[in-house]
Amino acid sequence: MPASPIQHPAILVLQDGTVHHGKAYGKIGTTAGEICFNTGMTGYQEVFTDPSYFGQVLIMNSVHIGNYGVKDEDVESDNVKIRGLIGRNLEEQFSRIQAKGSLDDYLKANHIVCIEGVDTRALVTHVRVKGAMNCIISSEILDMDELRARLAGVPEMDGLELASAVSTATAYEAGDSASPYRVAVLDYGVKRNIVKCMIDRGAFVKVFPAKTDLSELKAFYPTGYFLSNGPGDPAAMGYAVETLKELLKEDKPVFGICLGHQLLALANGIPTFKMHHGHRGLNHPVKNLVSGKCEITTQNHGFGVDPEAVRKNANVEVTHVNLNDQSIEGIRVKNKPVFSVQYHPEATPGPHDSRYLFDEFMDLLRQYQPA
Repeated sequence: MPASPIQHPAILVLQDGTVHHGKAYGKIGTTAGEICFNTGMTGYQEVFTDPSYFGQVLIMNSVHIGNYGVKDEDVESDNVKIRGLIGRNLEEQFSRIQAKGSLDDYLKANHIVCIEGVDTRALVTHVRVKGAMNCIISSEILDMDELRARLAGVPEMDGLELASAVSTATAYEAGDSASPYRVAVLDYGVKRNIVKCMIDRGAFVKVFPAKTDLSELKAFYPTGYFLSNGPGDPAAMGYAVETLKELLKEDKPVFGICLGHQLLALANGIPTFKMHHGHRGLNHPVKNLVSGKCEITTQNHGFGVDPEAVRKNANVEVTHVNLNDQSIEGIRVKNKPVFSVQYHPEATPGPHDSRYLFDEFMDLLRQYQPA
């Protein structure tokens, strides 16, 4: 029997002084960012490549991660977007016949520093109680004083503008160019399957960089606009808010998801706030107040829309609420074909309860399509 590979020790240090010791996985090195957790039991490759996680160190709460390997089709962007990974058992062996390789090799190729052997359920409980905070992982520096000094220099997520760092550098098109339903996507960190959900319903999509001027968007002659998900603090994206304010004057269909939802709120004078520890997972219950039906949703966000300000706003109505904490999960602008949700209806990974929202967007595009 071959000898087991020698694993380097690794250390995790949290901003509040909490320390966890474990073993290295992925790249040997040092990384830091805001700690957060995902409660999903599957879909780890889609999660790791979701641009909304840019700048964050992720705890996967499920005990075994990596057991079905990785494959090229299971990605939401060109590369891994998480800053680092924390796991209980990060597996090197995999059993899926379609897999192209191991998670360990994949994370090494993407230069992701990880730690395994951590009691992730205890750590998640700690974050639930203490809230989101910065952390540092290292498998090359074992001096605690140096790690604490480096951690002290990591910027807080509150106030960070990160969308432009993950947005496309140049505009690109997808779908049938002969389609009469043309959607201009403002890319703040859009997931591939969001674009696919619109293409599958017959839309022709052009994805634009986050800081694109409205004049360039209008030159595409869109039937409607889509505001994507993405990382960072929406309140730090003044450029996006100003564009949306002008865009909303066009009276064309607009659909926003996650960060796009928060930006739509800001464009209507509704503030956002940093949540205690955010929502990330595949099983968050949401009630549609219009239909009265409940949905199990996929979520990934650390900021939210101010509930009191939404309800006081005469131009906006609440359409969806989270059944765990009553946070605002959906809004609609009155007398306009404009709506957004905080969660991810494309749900990759996750249940497809909410994909009807793409159908509703397409219905609006048909209704507002010029004759």
